Amino acid sequence: MTTDSRTGPPVSGSERETLRAFLDYHRATLAMKCEGLDDEELRRRSMPPSTLSLLALVRHMAEVERAWFRRVFEDNAAPMVWSDRIDFQAAYDASASTRVEAFGAWEAEVENSRRVEREAESLDLLGRQPRWEKEVSLRLAMMHVLLEYSRHNGHADLLREGVDGTVGA
Repeated sequence: MTTDSRTGPPVSGSERETLRAFLDYHRATLAMKCEGLDDEELRRRSMPPSTLSLLALVRHMAEVERAWFRRVFEDNAAPMVWSDRIDFQAAYDASASTRVEAFGAWEAEVENSRRVEREAESLDLLGRQPRWEKEVSLRLAMMHVLLEYSRHNGHADLLREGVDGTVGA
């Protein structure tokens, strides 16, 4: 991996600024774990029979961003990126995927998520979580996605280590 160019979250700030910064920090962490790797390295699985790879995590996080921002706050019926039904596991099959395809989808969903958050008057904005059939706040959506990144970035550390022997940041 190259040098760490992530911007750390602020040590003080509003709730919104802090959530936004932590989300962006974790998004940058996932991207950093994939830096400098070719498609084959990005598709390298942890160990059989697992389909988990760095590229699979990028695809999965595109689905997570889509599910929690696009589907909750814009269009409950928006299709998933890699599944014609609500199947988050489909993203984990990155065997035929490429960096261009996976990162293109992920970056598009991240930009949409940022736009939704920026345009919201407050973290109290409510949207409908179709899987739960309940209204949820933007605050909850941001926290949920942040926790997803936190958990999966732990996996990304191990996957990167398996590719080139680096230790997680």
